[in-house]
Amino acid sequence: MLISNRESLSTNENVKAYGELIAAALAGVLIVIAWLLHTYNAEQWSVVIYIAAFLIGGYAKAKEGITETIREKKLNVEMLMIFAALGACITGYWAEGALLIFIFAVSGGLESYALSKSEKELSALVELQPQQATRVEQNTHAIVAVRDLQIGDIVIVKPGERVPIDGEVVTGRSSIDEAALSGEAVPVEKHVGDDVFAGTLNGSGALTICVTAEAKNTVFQQIVTLVEQAQHDKAPTQQFIEKFEERYVQAVLIIVGIMMFLPVFVLDWSFETAFYRAMILLVVASPCALVAAVMPATLAAISAGAKQGILFKGGQHFEQLSRLQRIVFDKTGTLTIGQPTVVDVAVSDDVNEQDTLQLLATIEQQSHHPLAQAIVTYVEQRYTLHAHDVTIEDLPGFGLRATYEGNVYHIGKADFVGKDAAHAFLAAHHIDAVGKTLVFLQHDGHILAAVSLQDTVRAEAKDAIAALQRHGITPVMLTGDHELAADVVAKQLGITEVVANCLPATKAKYIQQHDHIAMVGDGINDAPALALADVGIAMGKGTAVALQTADVALMQNDLRKIEQAIRMSKKLQRIITQNIVFSVSVIVLLVLSNFLQIVNLPLGVIGHEGSTILVIVNGLRMLRTN
Repeated sequence: MLISNRESLSTNENVKAYGELIAAALAGVLIVIAWLLHTYNAEQWSVVIYIAAFLIGGYAKAKEGITETIREKKLNVEMLMIFAALGACITGYWAEGALLIFIFAVSGGLESYALSKSEKELSALVELQPQQATRVEQNTHAIVAVRDLQIGDIVIVKPGERVPIDGEVVTGRSSIDEAALSGEAVPVEKHVGDDVFAGTLNGSGALTICVTAEAKNTVFQQIVTLVEQAQHDKAPTQQFIEKFEERYVQAVLIIVGIMMFLPVFVLDWSFETAFYRAMILLVVASPCALVAAVMPATLAAISAGAKQGILFKGGQHFEQLSRLQRIVFDKTGTLTIGQPTVVDVAVSDDVNEQDTLQLLATIEQQSHHPLAQAIVTYVEQRYTLHAHDVTIEDLPGFGLRATYEGNVYHIGKADFVGKDAAHAFLAAHHIDAVGKTLVFLQHDGHILAAVSLQDTVRAEAKDAIAALQRHGITPVMLTGDHELAADVVAKQLGITEVVANCLPATKAKYIQQHDHIAMVGDGINDAPALALADVGIAMGKGTAVALQTADVALMQNDLRKIEQAIRMSKKLQRIITQNIVFSVSVIVLLVLSNFLQIVNLPLGVIGHEGSTILVIVNGLRMLRTN
């Protein structure tokens, strides 16, 4: 239902945008015809054509203004334009009034275009979601609606098809184009056990997947929901302008009313001159450009971010990002990949390396511990493992006791296999144990092998940290790990501020003690800090709780996207500042010129409406992702 509603909304916004621009163009043609008729003394016909231009060009904005005024019970800038156009007609300035409506219609059409452009980005993503899937049912294949799929269903994805739903590969091997979700153009190789996501494009291999999420809970649908929410959340600047707009419109109408009569008695103006100047004031003092200074640019920024795999949950988060002074990172799963990896292996000189490592991996295959799986993966990449009759006993907190061919082996940490023997083995083989986890293989009091494991740093993390430091932002690492492990990772990345042995409450307390701070995390334990930070940034492959709590989600799990988001936020703030300064300056200049009787109605119309168009076009620069 959400998808169909979104498609319908996007279509309506496209029709509205192009409809307004077509109506404005038609009004412009009619104005030219009316002007020609007036030039050739066919004034009665020219008035009729001008009225037609009024109705065609002004219908959309007039309807919008009147409807909103009745619904909200307050005046708006559209009503100011209606009053100004009517005033121009009353004073006989048909051409000027029609020109006002024409340019106002053009600016309105451009603003609708900005909205439709942001909707179009999301609609293009929605169209990637397949509506049907091939489900395996008792050795037969059935075409079913994606919304009817349940967790545990088996689905076939043929070469060239889009993955219909989130799942895990059961059989097959292929490359998947995940650009629609992550922005990454390079296809990702998928094997048995890997996750695949709805909306991504399968390559040349056939895949059988087991459904792991219902259609409403897929990563794809989360993106749709997040972007939809972001398009309706307004930045503080936009909220202030909208509150300011109502009072400003009221003030303008009061001043216009005063100007119609006061100059007649104080400055000896004629009533016709005073009324004419009041109508110009009504035009030039209207805050159209100011009202359009924020929202079109923000919508364009949200769309550009989504296209790059950076999901903002609201425009307000751009403002917060642009003011950041420090960013706090969780370590495991954020700065590191979150999985132990073998970094060093040493084997006793009096045993065969291949046989020893094959034996170690064969025993570790019986365990589901992450360290055991990492060791098995390391050995499998180098040697072929053979089936052996091994009996193991799992001793939680220590390791494994295994029996193979009548021999007893111990696998685990130093305390389990003999601390003195383990330390002597490390010294003899020059193994650096700082910040690493060590697993030993021991037989009959003799250390046969030692494996050093470490949660490796993300490949892009160092560059990402350096980029943030160039922006003057201080990176901080908070982690539940012990100090040695934390310091090793921090040193690799160039992070100087580290807080180790952190509980979730510790992280939250740190966040509360600082202003202009962001939190980057991926786990449930990061959720309190993500919620308390000025900006919470979640890794896209993190837990659902982290994604729901955060303000920004990185769908590609690329830490460099944080710096890209900050650049976008600063660019957006520059554009908004430019728009506000420019629009206010134009209003002040035109108002003063009107009091000095320098500007006439046509020039006032062009200056005011022209500034509105320029502000909107300037905001649309945010659609450029570089």
